[in-house]
Order: sequence, then structure tokens, then C-alpha cells
Amino acid sequence: MKLAVPETPKYKPGRPRKGEQRPQKDPHRLEQQLGMSLEAMLDALPRHCAVGIKRNAKGQQESWIGYKLHLDVADGGIPVSCLLTSASLHDSQAAIPLASMTATRTTNLYDVMDSAYDAPQIRAHSRSLGHVPIIDINPRATPGRKEELKAEKKRCQRLGHRPAEQIRYNERTTVERVNGRIKDEFGGRTVRVRGNAKVMCHLMFGIVALTVDQCLRFVT
Repeated sequence: MKLAVPETPKYKPGRPRKGEQRPQKDPHRLEQQLGMSLEAMLDALPRHCAVGIKRNAKGQQESWIGYKLHLDVADGGIPVSCLLTSASLHDSQAAIPLASMTATRTTNLYDVMDSAYDAPQIRAHSRSLGHVPIIDINPRATPGRKEELKAEKKRCQRLGHRPAEQIRYNERTTVERVNGRIKDEFGGRTVRVRGNAKVMCHLMFGIVALTVDQCLRFVT
């Protein structure tokens, strides 16, 4: 015997009609994280196996089934914090927990992120930690913003001027090199276990080995 599942009412897009009552939408995950503790934020992140989709450097869409590793890397290519979530989770939704975790382990002045993290909640949280957020602007969020950024870039090139934020933002490539080394040199592409805990354990061995390798480079 099948139980009857109540149907959710469907509404037409646009403004509600006069007298029409619509349920309020749940707040975005970033808005919820601003008022949560670190433990609560980590518990709320999805960790089940899911489908992830992204575009590679050539603009082609790639998909995979599994998980996604989020890293917070300091100068010198040394990992400080990491999270393993479902592959379907957007990168920006792990930024606030990662920044909170890193703040308990080290002292940093800047939070450098790409345009995927361009959100007012992430900027506000970075400032609340006493950091300066240097986040690349996402031009798709504002009409005409892309043309303004191109024009500003041309003016700076003509004057030979490089803003301080741009110089510091170039350090963001450090995390890309760390991600590449984990995949190519420390077992990130050869995961042969299932489940969030086992996958995280496998990756942590590689992260620990990479951290030791980076520290030895400073000594030698």
C-alpha cells in the first residue's frame, strides 16, 4: 500500500497575486552560516556521495561522482585547513567554515579568493575575523560590470599602474599548485575507497606528506 504524498502547490513566476500567501524561502546557506558556530557549520555541510560539475581551464564541462576537497593554503604552499564535502556543494559554501577553522590555527592578514567566492556574506565574515578580503569580482552579478572592469584594466596598463590588491591577489595561484600536487604526486587521483571517512583518510595522508615536503624545502 502506497502512502499518499501531499503535493506541494505550484506558483506562477513573478509577483504574487493580491491576497495570495506564499511560504517564505529558506535563507541561503551563507546567511545561515554567519550566525552559526564552527561545529554547527561543519555538521550542516553535506558529506554524501554526489555528482559534481565544473568547467576546466579550456572551458569544457566536466562531471564526476564522489566528493570535493576544499583547501585553505598559506604562503609557501602549506595547507592549513581542509574539508571534504559532497561534490555537488558550491565552493563558496565552504569558505566561511574554512576561514573560521584557519583563524583558530594561525594568524593571517588577507583572505585571497577567486570570483567564485564573490559574496557579501563571505566578505563580511572575513572582516569580522580582522582580515582584509581580496576577492576577484564576479562580473556576471552586475549588468555592465564586465565592460567596466575591462576599461579599468586598460587604463591601468596605459599608466603602468598595478594596484596593491592585484599584486596580493596573484598569490592565489599557490592553492592551485597545491591542488595539482595532491592530484599528481600525493594520491589524489588514485582513490580506491568508498565513503566520506575513508576518502578523507586517504587524502589526509597525501596532505600530511605534502606539508612535510613543503616544510623541508624551507629548511634546505
